[in-house]
Parts: sequence; C-alpha cells; structure tokens
Amino acid sequence: MRWPWRRRELPVVQQRTELVERRWMLPRTLIILLSIIATIAALILLSQVATFVAPIFLGVNLVIAVMPLQQWLLRIGAPKIVAALAALLTVYVFLAALFWSLYWSVQSLVQELPGYGPEFNTMYRGLLAWLEGFGVSQDEALQQLQGALSPGAIASALTSVLSNAGTVLAFLATLTVVVFFLAWDSMQLPERMERIATSNPGIVHGLDRFAAGVQRYWVVTTLFGLIVSALDLVALTALGVPLALVWAVFAFVTNYIPNVGFVVGVIPPTLMALLANGPINALLTAILFSVINFVMQSLVQPKVAGDAVGVTPATSFLSLLVWAFALGPVGALLALPATLAVKTLIVDPDPRLAWVSTFMSNKLDPPRQGRLGRAVSPGVQGRR
Repeated sequence: MRWPWRRRELPVVQQRTELVERRWMLPRTLIILLSIIATIAALILLSQVATFVAPIFLGVNLVIAVMPLQQWLLRIGAPKIVAALAALLTVYVFLAALFWSLYWSVQSLVQELPGYGPEFNTMYRGLLAWLEGFGVSQDEALQQLQGALSPGAIASALTSVLSNAGTVLAFLATLTVVVFFLAWDSMQLPERMERIATSNPGIVHGLDRFAAGVQRYWVVTTLFGLIVSALDLVALTALGVPLALVWAVFAFVTNYIPNVGFVVGVIPPTLMALLANGPINALLTAILFSVINFVMQSLVQPKVAGDAVGVTPATSFLSLLVWAFALGPVGALLALPATLAVKTLIVDPDPRLAWVSTFMSNKLDPPRQGRLGRAVSPGVQGRR
C-alpha cells in the first residue's frame, strides 16, 4: 500500500549499525517459561475484554480494506471529505449486504419449511421407529421431547437467544461508531504518517506492511467466497435442492469464517434436501457440499490467504485456534489479520525475535553460512 505522500521518491539514507548481542541476566529456561506465561496471561486478559476489542479491531480492518478506494479518489483530485465518506459508505454497504444476506437465508428457510409438514411427520415417525430398534419406547422418546419443549426449556432458550441478540446488537453499534470515527480521522492520516516517518520510519514501515497484508487478505477471502458460492450453486442446482441460490449466498457469508465455516453452511441445504428429495439426495448434498467447501475453504484458501499475508499454512490454522479463544467467534474471522499485526508490529522490529519471524513467514531470506543439523532436516549437507 502506498500513501499519497509517498508518490514522490524521497532520498533514503542507509545507515549501517552494528548489532550488539545483549546477554540476559536470567537463565534461558526461565525466560522461556516467563514468556509462555505472559503470552497465556495476555490471551486470557484479552478474552475478558473481547466484546470491546473485537469490534474495534474489525473496524480497523474494514477501514484499511477500503483505503485503496479512498487513496484513488484523492489521486484524481477529490476532496478529502468526499473520499472519506465514500470509504465510510462502502464499509456500511458491505456490512448491510452481509447481514441482510444472512437474514434473507434464514427467512427463506423459515418460509419454506411449513410446506414440508407431511414429510417432516414421516421423518418423525421413522425416527421413533428407529429408536424403538435400540430399545427406546415411543413413550420415553415423547417424554424426552416434552422435556425439551417444556415451558421452562423454551423460556431458557429464548433468554439465551435474546441475550445473544443483545450482544450482537451491541457489537454492531460499537462497530458502526468505530468505523465512522476511523474513516473521519483517515482524512488526516497521510500527514500524520509523514510526520511520524521523519522520526520513526520503522513504525511507518511496519504499519504499511500490516495494511498491505490486511488488504490482500480481505480481497482473497472475498474472491474465494464468490468462487465457493458459484460452485455450490451449480452443485445444488444439479442435485435439485430447493432454494439453491439461498444456500449459495449463505455459503458465501460463512466463507468468512476460515476452516470451519463450511460446517455451518452445509446444515441448511442438507436439511432441505432431506425433506424435499429424501435421504439419498440429502447424503449426496452433504458429501458434495462438504467436499467443495472443505477443499476450497480448509485446504486451498488458508494456503493462498497465508501467502497473501506472508505466513505459513500451519501458522494460519494455529492463528484460528488462538484468536478464536481470545476474541470469540469474531476472532475466527480476524485470525490472520491479528497474527499479521503481531508479526509486523511486534515480532519483526525486534532482531532478537528474528527466529520467530522465520518460523512464521512463508518466504525465507537466503540462508546464511552456518551449520545445519540433521534432526529435523535429514539429508541436508552441513555447512561450516
């Protein structure tokens, strides 16, 4: 990413400084243990304030993702406020379209299900007969269903849903306000970055790398979502599954959840295929849908997205686990950008953490002279 003030080439003074190795006063083992404890404590603390941190970081990501549009408008002579408003509206339209697609998918399923009442009753009777084969009588099954559908159970479920709905609304409200203020402040961002670069060029370089990686990540994720959605639409249409377009749109939305999004997206079309076309068609739907989405979302996309942000596939997968724990469901969406922020702003600037950056990076610098062991790389000739 290039800021507008970086269009002209500025003279760069290259200074070579000798790095002096600093010896720690504490034993290396104790340092490692303290580092692990500090990392775990930081993640636990972050999980306690996830409802506050997650919308802020998501807002930062979205504003950075649309920044090329804002910079293009500035380059063609648009006023700063017009460019900022265009970026702001783009983010709001994206969020509105995303949540409306999710709502439309759920609403379409709710409207379609009542038409399959007889099929549902047939499935229900078949389920009772299947349970009887395992020694579960219909009376026992009905008691379990009555317990699950009791007023107390329904009230508890509704309370949980309302609580989650309130959390989601609070998240969206915070995100909306954060995006507004970030987009507004972005009008003065080039001048601020230029002044920071005069005294701390390393910080500007790290922020620039982080922004470029975030932009590539969101572009890759959106393109893969469109590809997966198109493939799902063709497959579901060929199998005769009702509401194929709805499930394709739903798959596009769930694609933003890396690695496990397809698990959420496969349930509605499989249920619809079971009611409309029978168990064989439902099984084929589940298999074909899972294969397409698993291969694209869990095998190909993490590799490409990892390359886009400069981390290995293993790092991208571990990032999903770590940030989902720290930031909740939104952490799964922001796993790679969060890892990129830690790498470019914390790990890369510290020469003593160069080995951590080497393990995380998918592109390695030319090797230096030294000795290579054979424990993890058999067959490699040692160098002296």
